[in-house]
Amino acid sequence: MSHDGRAVANVILDLCSRHDRRITNLALQKIIYFCHVWSLIDLGKPLIKHSFEAWQFGPVLQYLYREFKQFEDKPISSRAMRINPVSGQREQVPYEFDQETLLLIERVVEFYSRLPAGELVELSHAEGGPWHRVWNHGGSVNPGMKIDNQHIESFYKKVVPPYSLH
Repeated sequence: MSHDGRAVANVILDLCSRHDRRITNLALQKIIYFCHVWSLIDLGKPLIKHSFEAWQFGPVLQYLYREFKQFEDKPISSRAMRINPVSGQREQVPYEFDQETLLLIERVVEFYSRLPAGELVELSHAEGGPWHRVWNHGGSVNPGMKIDNQHIESFYKKVVPPYSLH
């Protein structure tokens, strides 16, 4: 089952908070992307139900960018919100993951949350990688340029996960 990126963002923010790691919107976008990447590879399923877009600084979930853009380059201090369909009130987006998915997210976050945002951007810009292929497609840059999960999977299948013990 794929998840709302806001739920994944909230678990990542909670995990980082527990380890006293402050992350920016830019870093959060890349950490979520790498959680999605390694879910495709290690679990054989997409973590996020929406497509990532190729933006100048790497893969982005547009709705999540808008959720946290007010923080600019400062650490995020809130959680993603939604409108409760029953009450009509704004509430924090809840999350619930199966054990296998949660363990993967924890491993990925443990590794990638230690890296500065600039390094995360560099990793997501890998030559010939999914972002690189979409961004450097030879045409003009357009909003909404989607990064295909098949490209993500085929590229990263050749890479050893940096958080694994292999």
